[in-house]
Amino acid sequence: MTVAEWHERFAHLTRLGRDLHRLGVCTSLVLPVAGQPILEIRSATGAALVRITVVRRRRGWAFVWRPWWARLWQRGEWVWAEADNAADMIRSAVAA
Repeated sequence: MTVAEWHERFAHLTRLGRDLHRLGVCTSLVLPVAGQPILEIRSATGAALVRITVVRRRRGWAFVWRPWWARLWQRGEWVWAEADNAADMIRSAVAA
């Protein structure tokens, strides 16, 4: 991952975190020393519910998420990062 890609991922996750916060969702941005940034949606007790990452696809950037306990065996959901309603879609998917 190049520095420019890391910065773009960070910018998308920061914007999503801000949008989710405006909708009343508790989020936490995780910036590991090695690897990509992750946005975690947390419950009222502070437990991580969903981890959101940003991936580059052929047509642009997409947010990908799955429950924290579904490591490899469950396919995640996704929405285009540039979608105006990305935060609404993620909030409703997590609440379901």
